[in-house]
Formats: sequence, structure tokens, C-alpha cells
Amino acid sequence: MLVIGLTGGIGSGKTTVANEFAKLGVTLIDADLLAREVVEPGTPALAKIAIKFGADILENDGNLNRAKLRQIVFANQEYKLWLEQLLHPLIRELMLARIESATSPYCILVSPLLLETDQSALVQRVLVIDVSPQTQLSRTLQRDNSDPETIKAIMAAQISRDIRLDQADDVITNDGSTDELNSKILDLHSQYLELSNNPND
Repeated sequence: MLVIGLTGGIGSGKTTVANEFAKLGVTLIDADLLAREVVEPGTPALAKIAIKFGADILENDGNLNRAKLRQIVFANQEYKLWLEQLLHPLIRELMLARIESATSPYCILVSPLLLETDQSALVQRVLVIDVSPQTQLSRTLQRDNSDPETIKAIMAAQISRDIRLDQADDVITNDGSTDELNSKILDLHSQYLELSNNPND
């Protein structure tokens, strides 16, 4: 199975691009959704988190209070590492199972942390969605209603744009019209179908 890793900085349009590939019949494996799946109520991982951080890390309905957990782990490097060591292997296991069961000629692993983690070892090609830092900031402000300082902090914490582009096999510059974007996606879709038919090329 040809696996394409799709990544990009915050506000670059990863979800928009991924959804267009999905419309073409491509199986998507979304790391963010898997990260939610491994901590659903009743999972061993959620039980361990509740033991570690106390029962008030849970909402009244038993779901994880993500905002509270994010505050805790971003303020404490030791807790962040503990959480990553708990969740990353579980997420990876799910990724492998989903890749195994994908039914399209190739599949796409969508992950903001593709190049920061060992997830990159699961893919044959890296597709980076790229926009300027100014576009990232304005799009994310529009989408999330966050304050600019928070978004700048997230951008600063992510892998640098230069490193991301340096590791890309394919790049979609997402600063034009929807038509331009869709045209680029169709071109890549054709290339990926060809590659999936001729894996040794």
C-alpha cells in the first residue's frame, strides 16, 4: 500500500486538501481523530490519565477534558513526555491497522506531527501544504477566534517551515483560488495512482 503523509503548519489548509482527496475516493487516516479515539471513555489510556492527573481531568460525561489536559502538559515538560509515551504507541498501532485495512489504491496519513515523530517512517512520500506565516496567522485567527499570541506560540512550537519544505517530496502552495487548489490535487492524485500501480518506479 502506497502511503502518502500529508502535513503542514497550523492554518495551512491540511483538512481542506485531505477532504478533496477523500472526495476522489482516497482513504484518509487522520492522526488527530486517532488521538481522540485512544482516549475515549472506557479505554485503558483514559483510565491511566485519570489516575495520573486526578478525576477532575474528566468531564461530567466521562470524556477527557482536553483543554485542561493541554494546560497541564504544556506547562510541564515531564507530564508532556509521560503523555506522549502513553499515547504515541497506541496511535501508531491504530495507524498501522487502518493502513492495513485501507481499500483505495493509495491512502493518506494526515498528521500535523508527521515530521516531528516517527510517524514519517510509515509513509513513502511526504506531501506538505504550504502557506506564508502571515496567511497561517490570519486564517487561524478567522477559524479559531484565538488571540494572535497563542497562535504565534503554536507556530513557533511547530517544526520550521524550511525544515518541513526540505523534507517534502511534493508541495501544494495553498494561497490561490479553490480552482487552483483542486487542479493541483487532481494532478497529484494522478501521480499517486500511477505510483501505486508501479511501486518500483
